[in-house]
Amino acid sequence: MSTLMDAADLRAARTALTDSAPLVHCLTNTVVQTITANALLAVGAAPAMVDAPEEAAGFAAIASAVLVNVGTVNARTAEAMRLAARSAGDAGTPWVLDPVAVGGLPFRTGLAAELVQLRPAVVRGNASEVLALAGAGAGGRGVDSTHSTDDALEAAADLARRTGGVVAVSGEVDVVTDGTTTVRVGGGHVLLTRTTGAGCALGALTAAYVAATGSPLLGAVAAHAHVAVAAERAAATAAGPGSFAIAWLDALDAVGPDDLAAADLAAADLR
Repeated sequence: MSTLMDAADLRAARTALTDSAPLVHCLTNTVVQTITANALLAVGAAPAMVDAPEEAAGFAAIASAVLVNVGTVNARTAEAMRLAARSAGDAGTPWVLDPVAVGGLPFRTGLAAELVQLRPAVVRGNASEVLALAGAGAGGRGVDSTHSTDDALEAAADLARRTGGVVAVSGEVDVVTDGTTTVRVGGGHVLLTRTTGAGCALGALTAAYVAATGSPLLGAVAAHAHVAVAAERAAATAAGPGSFAIAWLDALDAVGPDDLAAADLAAADLR
């Protein structure tokens, strides 16, 4: 455990989320809305799926945090995302950008480039998505990464410095950086990659933890650690991806402050 972020920080983050029950405004893709809402409920947060342009800005201003996920974006939801991100910025509401499949498709890639200029508190994606958003790669194979987290580390740190926020790169070992400090989050299980919406739900949990802690770096690390710890527990009893998905939601609920404090972290100062 690093002195830059220790067990006490994670313990406090889990307690803060439980105590605050943040309301997370999710503008997310149609494939993952149910698992995203259930994951937020499991950890003690409150989900809201408000993606109409007529409502997105107003709701973003009163929510605890906002998630913008471009997974199944269209012209209508893209406009809602722009409005919500601007409103969140004006209101001081932390928001998370999940650049799903950015790099290979021009419409979403252009939208994500526009949104990142609005300075999200956290960008969360896989290595190929982060490389593409940072202008350092061509993207992966749809939602699947063709790069490792180490491949994306330099680009992630640069993107974090440009936005003034945090960039989290998911992989076998997750990497979270604010451009100065990098934290690696180990653990988890390969069955997460065979569960539809697990990564997208992680974006929502990141938003919840950032709202609860007031810290994009700690919030992102705590969310990734929570998902990893729950995945390990779920995999121990699951027979395959179907039973894993159910067990994972149960495990998200069961992870308490002491469980999160035992997560596998390693940190390094990049200065």
